[in-house]
Amino acid sequence: MNKIDELQSYVRERIQNDPAHDFDHIMRVYNNAKMIAKHEKVDLHLVLVATLLHDIVTFPKSDRRSKTASVKSAKEAQKILKKQGYSKKDIAIIYAAIRDHSYSRNKIPKTMVGKVLQDADRLDALGAIGIARTFAVGGAESRLIYNRLDPFCQKREPDDKSWTVDHFYRKLLVLEKKMNTKFAKKEAHKRTKIMRDFLLELKREI
Repeated sequence: MNKIDELQSYVRERIQNDPAHDFDHIMRVYNNAKMIAKHEKVDLHLVLVATLLHDIVTFPKSDRRSKTASVKSAKEAQKILKKQGYSKKDIAIIYAAIRDHSYSRNKIPKTMVGKVLQDADRLDALGAIGIARTFAVGGAESRLIYNRLDPFCQKREPDDKSWTVDHFYRKLLVLEKKMNTKFAKKEAHKRTKIMRDFLLELKREI
């Protein structure tokens, strides 16, 4: 069993059963990263390690600690990788990539490993899977689906702590403009169209 396989087994046992950040999410980000890396000059091994550990620490979205999850995950990854014998240089690259990948950090990663991780993670917030994850989190947090008076935020600021549909307008529909790599930008555009089509159909139905 190589280091990636060992790490994958460790994460599968360790990861929490968060509706949006479970092991399936980890593996989708892992596969997204492999697709992106085919088009970039980047150390694939470091990218895959970063994807496996990027959500090793998570909190519910309603928990005030949720904004610190990427930093805590980076610190936990650092400990894990030291035990596995990774070099200080590689650990530093992975640490920074995990620390800065989250949307709430509002950071553009400095390394290509970081850029690929961030793009891979953001792609999993878009498209059909992004829609599914959004409503999974909304249900887990007991949010209403939409604001009956203004479902699509036409005359108010989005409040995704109260209404799930608002999350599309507060965050998801702008993600395609925040991608780092050419491949991810193209894929994000496709997935964003799927979400816009969904919202148009929702508007028709309600």
